[in-house]
Amino acid sequence: MSAHPDGSLLAHATETIKVGSKSFAAAARLFDAPTRRSVLMLYAWCRHCDDVVDGQELGHGVAAASHDPQGELARLYEQTRRAYAGDAMIDPAFAAFQEVALRHAIAPRHAFDHLAGFGMDVMETRYETIEDTLRYCYHVAGVVGLMMATIMGARDPRVLDRACDLGLAFQLTNIARDIVDDAGIGRCYLPAQWLREAGIPPHELALARHRAALARVAARLVDHAEPYYDSSMAGLQALPLRSAWAIATARNVYRQIGIEVKARGARAWDERVGTSGAAKLKLLAKGGVQALLSRLRPATARPAGLWQRPGADAAAHPHAVPATGA
Repeated sequence: MSAHPDGSLLAHATETIKVGSKSFAAAARLFDAPTRRSVLMLYAWCRHCDDVVDGQELGHGVAAASHDPQGELARLYEQTRRAYAGDAMIDPAFAAFQEVALRHAIAPRHAFDHLAGFGMDVMETRYETIEDTLRYCYHVAGVVGLMMATIMGARDPRVLDRACDLGLAFQLTNIARDIVDDAGIGRCYLPAQWLREAGIPPHELALARHRAALARVAARLVDHAEPYYDSSMAGLQALPLRSAWAIATARNVYRQIGIEVKARGARAWDERVGTSGAAKLKLLAKGGVQALLSRLRPATARPAGLWQRPGADAAAHPHAVPATGA
């Protein structure tokens, strides 16, 4: 099915994550080799789709005037359908995705849900409420959590809920960190309600005079991610130990980024917030302890009131909160 040598796909995926996400790349080293291969190759496909729609390369560059995001998105849908059908894949990102999707029986609806998130960018969707923002977070990150968890052997809908929660938390953190950069390319994922309450006109989001108010909105978003970060911890016990360690570490690193955004206040966007190598090592050690302790904890119910992913098994979620707008 793939026209690429086995080793070249992994090399391509490894380089993609090294450039595209230093935070997740550090955690990904903790997976066992087969899981790491699949995780990296799924990431490479997600990154590729994002870049194709935006007309960028690994999240960088400016789209050419001739760039056709709607046409590119349609081609991504078609290539994804062909990958599931078993057609030969020329593009290394799709050859990697095909291997992962077919080997681990990743549900096609998850892949297409992810592409729908890029469609929300193409359609310049506006987000009125935090539920609307969470719907976007589901498509671009929550569903990636579902696919990653599937690679790690998770099938129980309750475990998949926790994986989705982690994806939601990751994306809320990303949004808070990247508010000003996103505004520079005409995008805003913050709830319009929150901006009105803060007195920030959407078209003035990046202006320096609004930084103090914007910092309060960002802090609110970081705080909103916390119950999703907390919920995700209950999914660790269902994963193999090394996978649990990797996921706990990624959780800790991303959560720390949000903490730093909040701590910097109005200066949060003077430079891109990240975590140092020393900080990552501490968070890695903490993740190892969390993974070990997860073996000892009894299963708990998912907290009430959290946003519920669409398509969840109703029988497994008798008290689920409907997914607004999904």
